[in-house]
Amino acid sequence: MNLNLHDKTLIVTGAASGIGAEVARLARCAGARVIALDRNEPQISVHAYHQVDLGDPASIDQVIARLPGHIDGLCNIAGVPGTAPAELVGRVNYLGLRHLSEGLLPRLAGGCIVNAASILGAEWQQRLEAHKALAATAGFEAGSDWLDANPVEQATCYQYFKEAMIVWSYQNASPWFREHDVRMNCVAPGPVFTPILGDFVQMLSDERLERDGRHMKRPALADEVAAVVLFLCSDAARWVCGANIPVDGGLAASYV
Repeated sequence: MNLNLHDKTLIVTGAASGIGAEVARLARCAGARVIALDRNEPQISVHAYHQVDLGDPASIDQVIARLPGHIDGLCNIAGVPGTAPAELVGRVNYLGLRHLSEGLLPRLAGGCIVNAASILGAEWQQRLEAHKALAATAGFEAGSDWLDANPVEQATCYQYFKEAMIVWSYQNASPWFREHDVRMNCVAPGPVFTPILGDFVQMLSDERLERDGRHMKRPALADEVAAVVLFLCSDAARWVCGANIPVDGGLAASYV
């Protein structure tokens, strides 16, 4: 098994904090050339940093124009919590992620995309038709128009857009691998010790918090999730495509 990332160029969104920062740090330790995308400058050493607003397609297009012609991996880790306005959650956590991935797809031949999902996206089947309709929209503005016509409730917006991202990833994983030689997978963390852990807790009902608390050993450490992200970027995962891997200490499995 080859888990080293020597000479690979990885784009990491959300590299200034939390899981994204650990992905960037561990990737550098494994020999990768790391290019960080974030609103804020990372506090760790990276090969390059570009400021970007993932809720703004013009900002995304500008940063795409500045990125290398060949990229080995895109780690879509950035996101805003469900305590942010629902429109912003949709623009950053779904539309922006999709726009960046589609824009970089021609440069990723032989590489991979890893999307940060969530244990809260596990119920995507319950809203499958809506998620497929959103996925069928072409481009950022068309997706935004669809969401204007089909507004998402604030209380469930984080869950909704993680579900939507999982469905979009599933739909594109096989054709992108066949036609572009790009693998796409997701990781689905449970609660993680990051700066938005408090927001994560605030999003959940008291009933859900009590139930999860009985089944959870502890929240994850960010590097425990980052390690799985980097496995998916490595040659050891060269035949893993279209997966959504739980990284939750068994929390989701405890409900079976």
